[in-house]
Amino acid sequence: MPSERVEISSVAVSPDHYIGGRRVASEQTFEVRSPLDWDWKLADVARGDALIADLAVTAAAEAFPEWAAMGPKGRAEVMHRLADLIDDNIADLAIVECVDMAMLLESLEARVIHRGAENFRNYADLAVAYQERVWSSKGTRNRVQRMPAGPAVIITPWNAPWLLATWKIAPALAAGNTVILKPAEWSPLSASLLADLAHQAGFPPGVLNIVQGIGEEVGAALVKDKRVRRISLTGSPETGRLVGESAAVSLTPFTAELGGKGPLIVFADADIEAAAKKAAGQYDDAGQVCLAGTRMLIEQSIAYDFLELFHRYTDAHVLGDSRNPATTISPLIHPDHMRRVEGFVERAREAGDRVVRGGERWKDDGLWYLPTLVEPKDNYSEIVQREVFGPVLTYQTFSDEAEAVELANSTRYGLSAIIYTGSEDRAQRVGSAVRAGTIWVNTFLVRDLTAPFGGMGISGIGREGGDYALDFHSDLKTLQIAEGTTS
Repeated sequence: MPSERVEISSVAVSPDHYIGGRRVASEQTFEVRSPLDWDWKLADVARGDALIADLAVTAAAEAFPEWAAMGPKGRAEVMHRLADLIDDNIADLAIVECVDMAMLLESLEARVIHRGAENFRNYADLAVAYQERVWSSKGTRNRVQRMPAGPAVIITPWNAPWLLATWKIAPALAAGNTVILKPAEWSPLSASLLADLAHQAGFPPGVLNIVQGIGEEVGAALVKDKRVRRISLTGSPETGRLVGESAAVSLTPFTAELGGKGPLIVFADADIEAAAKKAAGQYDDAGQVCLAGTRMLIEQSIAYDFLELFHRYTDAHVLGDSRNPATTISPLIHPDHMRRVEGFVERAREAGDRVVRGGERWKDDGLWYLPTLVEPKDNYSEIVQREVFGPVLTYQTFSDEAEAVELANSTRYGLSAIIYTGSEDRAQRVGSAVRAGTIWVNTFLVRDLTAPFGGMGISGIGREGGDYALDFHSDLKTLQIAEGTTS
């Protein structure tokens, strides 16, 4: 029997899994609490296990032939209906995401939820617009076809759960695959609402399945299933290694975006005020953004002026309830994560790094952490080399372009970078020299959905975005026919 829905800020949310077009309860549950007030229990959510994982993969495998046979145009019709329903329900989706994960409500309502609708529209249209590569060679006619691969497992993190779930699900569905989504246990509730909308849009049963639970339990069972033919993960390098080991057993292709430690490089010829404002903006969402430029690298000649501006913009931040439009910095997601962030800063102090500002909780009874800036004693400090994933930035100076590039490339990560310069030549030169999957010059977080996205080093494997994602979720086949073959 399905469980009763839970009222969350006047929105009814199912705490159950969604498998084969119906709600499925579990005997065991886990608590979901709001970062806005840790005493506020939002729901007891169904806790999946190996049996639930098997049920979901079975449903996806059974639904796959019909969904694949619908072709890009047939699938696009259903995906466009889902996108329209998302746009019709922005307010409900935004408030649930806000109280579940603590992302700013204003941002969710204005941009983030609609971006989920655009993910489904854009990938559906890209799949329809695909033109097979056709050419003649050595007496044959050749065609490269995209063939649906099979059931795909999507594993998303607790930060930006709506955005990342739709970003990953959409290309898998557009390519003709069926999907099992496993959202993070700290923020699973917007995924449950997505299941309701997919059901309303008319997705055939089993095409989209959502399984909740702990990664080591239901997540591990999903990625080990030999019927799964694609795995897409966003998480930590440690999780990526575990998923990679499971995928290797069945030779299941997988992509993994595994976090970053991006440099924010400011040259003396830059618009220093714009750079300082953007640097202070890296505290948005409490720094829980994998793409953030958390390592500020500033040319020595402008260091004093830059820091003065940076502190002024950082002082303007407002910590508070994410539902309040005045708030600019939200709380951290979970007490365990608060302890992680605190541990990084305390170890930095003990190691001799200088905490320039912040470095403590805002309130004793909440999950807010003050915007923090650390000046490391050297480039080998842990606070420089490892991802903190909180409102903690580091500050270093460089003397010339070569040193800037050396510092930028000195960690094992390579997801993103930000460069501020007034020189087009320098932008091209440094942008080409810095090792990162995405590099912004004089801007940040501007995304073209058709561009490749992914990391270098331990920041990830493979690329998402546009045709890159559709190719990953397809089996590419070359059909080669001898010239002169007739019907």
